[in-house]
Amino acid sequence: MKRIRVVFLVGCAWMLALCTAAPAMAETPVNIGVIAKRGAAQTMHAWQETAKYLSEKLGRPFRIVPLNFTQMEPALQNRSIDFLLPNPAFFVRFQEKYHLKALVTMVNKKGIYGLDKFGSVLFTRKDSKITNLQDIRGKRFMCVKFTSFGGAYMALRLLKESGIDPEKDCAAYTEGGTHDKVVMAVLERRTDAGTVRSDTLERMEAEGKIRMDAFRIINPVNDGFLFAHSTRLYPEWPFVACQTADPKLARSVAKALMLLKSSHKAMKDAKVYSWTYPASYSDVAACLRIVRAL
Repeated sequence: MKRIRVVFLVGCAWMLALCTAAPAMAETPVNIGVIAKRGAAQTMHAWQETAKYLSEKLGRPFRIVPLNFTQMEPALQNRSIDFLLPNPAFFVRFQEKYHLKALVTMVNKKGIYGLDKFGSVLFTRKDSKITNLQDIRGKRFMCVKFTSFGGAYMALRLLKESGIDPEKDCAAYTEGGTHDKVVMAVLERRTDAGTVRSDTLERMEAEGKIRMDAFRIINPVNDGFLFAHSTRLYPEWPFVACQTADPKLARSVAKALMLLKSSHKAMKDAKVYSWTYPASYSDVAACLRIVRAL
């Protein structure tokens, strides 16, 4: 009888553990790593509503995890994120190593238009003597991070193809840390010229932080693209499933994102027009090979 009672008590304890563990497991946040190209605060403001939408749509708590350029690979190594919004260069570099899968590609927003590509803009102050690419020689040149795609690699490819190596030919080749900081460094004369991804100048002007007429675009490309740029265009950022993501959940996330309308608050905050089928990132790989980053 005593033995039956022990078995009964053990069984009850096991059932109680299951009951208490189930809600805890259900409430485990799904982490979305986002490259904080304009800083952590700006990233949270831009993407918090997307996490909220996915939480409500899929019945799971989603959480935004801002990552700077040096934090992304450790997050993949530690398996602390389930999904990732990286720049295309990070995706290409780490796709095979960490078994990443592009679910959808961002379509950027410019007014009422959607843009599925982006470029890099090189710029200087309006009163600068720099008027073309060759004038960058001997001057101070700033990128966002040496590993940034729109904030470094695109411009580096353009400069190299023009016979300029900023590490050797510029008075200084430095990092600003974020796109906004590079813009302000040029404006405040702490560097002579800089490069950021296309749309940065326009968005900072819309936020009242700068006036675009205070700057001169170096090597402007007039191809009808709606943001100022100096380089060729590349496919926009992918939304990626990491190796920790459940495949069924990943499919649900992709479907939910593609259903979002541009009028939704999540899209307005992120300044995204829509999400579409994954793009081909072969042009990105070609760029990385030319700048010896792949």
